[in-house]
Amino acid sequence: MWIDFSYLCWAVSAVLVAWMLFDWYKTDTSYSEEALTSSREGEIEATSEKHKV
Repeated sequence: MWIDFSYLCWAVSAVLVAWMLFDWYKTDTSYSEEALTSSREGEIEATSEKHKV
């Protein structure tokens, strides 16, 4: 029983690794490096929270 459970865990791990590699490839080919490394969210947040001193 434990051996079967061990094989099931290895199979789930392999599926997760394959999914992560596929997602990495899909994201890398869909977006430019500039879009992936931009800090647009931070800029939007910084401009919306201007504090007056």
